[in-house]
Amino acid sequence: MCGSQHGHVRVLLQVLWAQLLCGWVFGSELTFELPDNAKQCFYEDITIGTKCTLEFQVVTGGHYDVDCRLEDADGTVLYKEMKKQYDSFTFTAAKNGTYKFCFSNEFSTFTHKTVYFDFQVGEDPPLFPNENRVTALTQMESACVSIHEALKSVIDYQTHFRLREAQGRSRAEDLNTRVAFWSIGEAFILLVVSISQVVLLRSFFSDKKTTTTRVGS
Repeated sequence: MCGSQHGHVRVLLQVLWAQLLCGWVFGSELTFELPDNAKQCFYEDITIGTKCTLEFQVVTGGHYDVDCRLEDADGTVLYKEMKKQYDSFTFTAAKNGTYKFCFSNEFSTFTHKTVYFDFQVGEDPPLFPNENRVTALTQMESACVSIHEALKSVIDYQTHFRLREAQGRSRAEDLNTRVAFWSIGEAFILLVVSISQVVLLRSFFSDKKTTTTRVGS
């Protein structure tokens, strides 16, 4: 009974350790600011035959679009899109070397962007790396695998909703700023019109001074 409990604890520890390694080793996730007329590049060493996925989304700024370009170790363009708000691209590395992907905001003259990207390299690590067996998983191990997959889905959903919340907040703040400036402009115009009307009405009821000129003989 005690040995079974120790085995269950060991399985749970393996699940937690594998969940931590997924975010450290097999992916690069970053949110950064991209100024106007600027270009930002990132580099990743990839071995041949590795499956990779690049996903990006513009969170704030302008029309929420950016140029993206992905090149292999020899400079061959694997992916190129202009003025995209979000996209995802999956490929398998055909050669060893340093791969480069760049985000460009050079077409924008006065608005900077906030860009999020997630670059996944390789497959997820096995949940039980030290147990190479041909037999079926136990009920406890199957439950741990299900929990592991559910936690990954939760992380993906949290990232997705965080990005949507940030984008919605940016749009709301931009709309609030426009409404505030429009209200100030309307108040200023109303003030000018009111003063003009008061001055005009006073001019109607003011006494006009007459001037007489005498011509001497």
